[in-house]
Amino acid sequence: MSHYDYIIIGAGASGLLLADALGSDDFFASKSILVIDKEVKTKNDRTWCFWETGDGIFDHLLEKSWSKIYFAGDKLCLSTSIAPYSYKMIRAMDFYSHYNKQIQKHPNITRTTDEVTAVNELKNGMEVVGKDKKYACEKVFNSIFSYESLYDQKKYPVLQQHFIGWFIKTQKPVFKVDEATFMDFSIPQKGNTRFMYVLPFSETEALFEYTLFSEHLLKKEEYEDAIVAYLDEHYKDVLYTITEKEQGSIPMTAYPFHKKNTDSHMYIGIAGGWAKPSTGFTFYSTSKKVKKLTAHLRRNKPLSRFYKKDKFLFYDMLLLDVLAKNNHLGQSIFESLFKKRPASLILKFLDNETTIWEDIRMMAAPKPIPFIRALLARIF
Repeated sequence: MSHYDYIIIGAGASGLLLADALGSDDFFASKSILVIDKEVKTKNDRTWCFWETGDGIFDHLLEKSWSKIYFAGDKLCLSTSIAPYSYKMIRAMDFYSHYNKQIQKHPNITRTTDEVTAVNELKNGMEVVGKDKKYACEKVFNSIFSYESLYDQKKYPVLQQHFIGWFIKTQKPVFKVDEATFMDFSIPQKGNTRFMYVLPFSETEALFEYTLFSEHLLKKEEYEDAIVAYLDEHYKDVLYTITEKEQGSIPMTAYPFHKKNTDSHMYIGIAGGWAKPSTGFTFYSTSKKVKKLTAHLRRNKPLSRFYKKDKFLFYDMLLLDVLAKNNHLGQSIFESLFKKRPASLILKFLDNETTIWEDIRMMAAPKPIPFIRALLARIF
């Protein structure tokens, strides 16, 4: 078997960011690194959005950024600045193109295409089994995600952020290019947490995503019928073509993914619980985790000790407990936040950056009874 110091399984966002971080750091110049995936990703299979203050390391890859967001609920229509934040979007094909080229520049990184079927922990290291061959290493960083372990337990509810999106091009200018629709809950909720998410790229181009925070997926036509109904209501008599489609599902759970890690085998990305449980946002969280993981490896600490307890995971758990039992409450919870608190504070909270006092302000905005019940259920 070929032997490496590190093997990274998966060349998506987490795998490529980690590979580039290690390859760019002189500390790891003597480490041999293998990146393995069943394919080299080049297609625009997803879009990633995040918010940050000022300039960022991904700005050269941005498709678009917005300084304002729009929120709509049952009794609230709000167009607001998110200063000091900007809401930013990257298309996957631009990300893949850049980071695939970056990886090629690092002489200690090898790429291979193979489908991993097993990862085994041996007495003297790790073994990664592919369909084509086997690989040996000291440490494995694994981005292969499966819902199986989540559904094998009952302690932590498992919802999904699931969606279908249409990229639309209109024949005449109709979109506000400086404002992204963050959540539009004015659509029929049907007993769930459902909203429309709209990202305008120009006056004639935008992405419309019909999104749910719920347990079960819908039939494809239900998502698409909802997008058509939204377009008919908000852009009546506007002729448009569908230039591209996307769909996805992101786990929303406070399940302790880190407990699957060992000293030599660590799950990363969505498989490692790096997605924000209460929102599904993953990309920016992953970039911050990669930075911390690189520092952790420099200190030669076991991978099992990378996890740190976080108050925000507890907050996320309570929200998911509420939505798991009363999924229709999502609209009223988010509406109360945007009605009573500035958007910048909400984004800071969702980015896990708020102080205790700011946490209290945020938690005081929604009606407290559902959260008190969720808290008591956790205690008892």
